Amino acid sequence: MVMMVKVKGPIGRFWFGVGGGILLAIVVVIIGLRGTLKAMQSSTILFSGVVPLRVRSVLTPANPATDRASMASSSGPKWAQKTITLPPLRRGCHLITPKIVKEIGQDLSDFNCGLAHVFLQHTSASLTINENYDPDVQADTETFLNRIVPEGNSAPWRHTMEGPDDMPAHIKSSMFGCQLTIPITKGKLNMGTWQGIWLCEHRDAPTARRVVVTLNGI
Repeated sequence: MVMMVKVKGPIGRFWFGVGGGILLAIVVVIIGLRGTLKAMQSSTILFSGVVPLRVRSVLTPANPATDRASMASSSGPKWAQKTITLPPLRRGCHLITPKIVKEIGQDLSDFNCGLAHVFLQHTSASLTINENYDPDVQADTETFLNRIVPEGNSAPWRHTMEGPDDMPAHIKSSMFGCQLTIPITKGKLNMGTWQGIWLCEHRDAPTARRVVVTLNGI
């Protein structure tokens, strides 16, 4: 027995002549396809309507008994900055830790943990951290610098407009650098027992030098 079946598709309606068994199979396939399409549409609607969740990170203290108390007492990161003028110093290496600490002491005491950035605003002097007890180390360092960087009329430097000691001073400044970063712990600069901040003056004529100290921490 042949039956005529009308099928509605996405691009129109069609008539098919099919037998009983084939008709049943086609109906099952059509019903299955319609169910799949509805499920896909439902899924699309479901996902398109999802509201993003807001996730909050939580810090778990390593030692809840002590760390949570310190976290509660801290009021967040803070900053402080001061420009310090150092008096003119003769050529050589000079320990300036006491001067720096005295100038920033009041601000420094407000920090429990942080960093102190020390920046020298000059190109013919430098900063470094070294021996804070025996001044012979400062003298020996100056001897080393003078031997490794030639100076005088026989030196090969082209930049001499400010005197024969100017270009060697620039080179020495780049060797040691013009900035330091020192940790802060419980209101103090956390340096080693024998460490101190040096200003290395590389010019013959004593010159006042400016140092910018920036404190950051909690």
